[in-house]
Amino acid sequence: MKKLFFKIMSMLMAVVVLISTMSFTIDMHYCGDKLVAATLFKKGETCGMEMQKQDTSSECSIVKKNCCSDEQLLVDGQDDLQLTVNKISVDQQIFLLSFTYAYHYLFQPEEAKAVSLSQYPPPRIVKQIYKLDETYLI
Repeated sequence: MKKLFFKIMSMLMAVVVLISTMSFTIDMHYCGDKLVAATLFKKGETCGMEMQKQDTSSECSIVKKNCCSDEQLLVDGQDDLQLTVNKISVDQQIFLLSFTYAYHYLFQPEEAKAVSLSQYPPPRIVKQIYKLDETYLI
């Protein structure tokens, strides 16, 4: 249960870091005061009621105001997640080196030593010890 909790929390923290560092753009198209389209990551579709750009070279022209408008909402992510390491003193370097060395060799398997008992034969049984001590299994 504890391992499952740690896995879920680590995944949740990774997603939070990913979302907080990601930046994206939301494009919105309004026709009058009504939201027609909102899209993420690409240009939004229009309602088809945009006005053509008119030629303003003539002196006598009436320009009609466009009822459609586009808005862009830019959400910036964090950029300050860069790790900075200050100068480490010699004592700290020695401690880190000795700690990593000890931690590395802490989990190394020990070599099995071969014990040779062939040189030492078992002793001969002269008397039965359970009879001498008078201990019997019942």
